[in-house]
Amino acid sequence: MNVEEEVGKLKEEIQRLGQQQPDGSYKVKFGVLFNDDRCANIFEALVGTLRAAKKRKILTYEGELLLQGVHDNVEITLLPPPTVAAA
Repeated sequence: MNVEEEVGKLKEEIQRLGQQQPDGSYKVKFGVLFNDDRCANIFEALVGTLRAAKKRKILTYEGELLLQGVHDNVEITLLPPPTVAAA
């Protein structure tokens, strides 16, 4: 699986596990994502996929590196898709 494909799957999983916010974003705690069986089967390196998505400004979270246990309560926010202005 390439990085773009993994990031796409990550977006789907965050939408499945997270709570939608009024602005269209989704929030999920790292521990929920990390401990989910389906995510464990999809992502070999969840933290690496999260970092790649953060670098692409698809999602955001506090800090650089998330570690299981220590950062279980860190909120990951999947940003809403950019709106295209009508011409």
